[in-house]
Amino acid sequence: MSRTDLPLIMGIETSCDETGVGLVRGCELLGEDVASSVAEHARFGGVVPEVASRAHLEAMVPTVRRALDAAGVKASDVDAIAVTAGPGLAGALLVGVSAAKAYAMALGVPLYGVNHLIGHVAVDQLEHGPLPKPAVALLVSGGHTSLLLVNDLATDVRSLGDTVDDAAGEAYDKVARLLDLPYPGGPPIDRAAREGDPEAIRFPRGKWGDGTFDFSFSGLKTAVARWVEDVGRAGEAIPVADIAAGFQESVVDVLTRKAVDACREHGVGHLVISGGVAANSRLRALAEERCTAAGITLRVPRPKLCTDNGAMIAALGAEVVAAGLPPSRLDLATDTSLPVSVPLAP
Repeated sequence: MSRTDLPLIMGIETSCDETGVGLVRGCELLGEDVASSVAEHARFGGVVPEVASRAHLEAMVPTVRRALDAAGVKASDVDAIAVTAGPGLAGALLVGVSAAKAYAMALGVPLYGVNHLIGHVAVDQLEHGPLPKPAVALLVSGGHTSLLLVNDLATDVRSLGDTVDDAAGEAYDKVARLLDLPYPGGPPIDRAAREGDPEAIRFPRGKWGDGTFDFSFSGLKTAVARWVEDVGRAGEAIPVADIAAGFQESVVDVLTRKAVDACREHGVGHLVISGGVAANSRLRALAEERCTAAGITLRVPRPKLCTDNGAMIAALGAEVVAAGLPPSRLDLATDTSLPVSVPLAP
């Protein structure tokens, strides 16, 4: 089948604070556009669901138009619509799914409600080609931290472990607030850590060596808070760079060690790291170092594809269509807690 014979999938993503639209054929990204409302949430120190929902409503049509223009196609060229049905914020998901239903009906094409989390893994195919089967995926974002065994993106994704409390990205945001760094906390902590000594303060490693593939970052966050409080009570200057470096080293140490252990235990030679935290420079560097030592091939999408975007939903939609799975009904409902084992929403 030639490239032009492959169906053109439009993906719509609105699970949190990014309105994303992408156009994909097979494993090729033709064009995309993202409208973020992060600046509107920054003064609150986190995402405000109602603000996010209204921003999606205002951004949807212009974002679709820009994505179509970037891809050099018309809406009438689209063969199917894929949309995030969950997990995510209830109101935000509703805007995206409602828009996707309207486009599907207007264009007379099938609708596929897909899983946001698996979309983060599928997007790697737009960067590095088809994903080897099986593969292990480490998904790290503001709301999720999971290890997945991916036998097939469209039909067989299994959870190996998950966070039992805070997600890694959530911990970054909370620690950034403690250090008076901007929201979202990932990029400023990453930058500050480059100027600090990761060995100056050794923070705890949650669920270190506990024999599971689960994660915990709540205790780490508390340890940082207590350290900052103690320094403040002593009247000393807070060493932001060293705290950022020590905190970040704790996070990425646990993430990469458990990911490599999961590959070894399941006899898998490929590791994919995805989600917003996958853009972190120290995580990428340590993962590369440990994967090379273990003989594991590491795949990490470019930073722009790590954060929420429509391309990842289109990429998963392309897999679902290629697998011959049935389209979703037009009464498709959103699911704020859609399990990661469900690529296509019921």
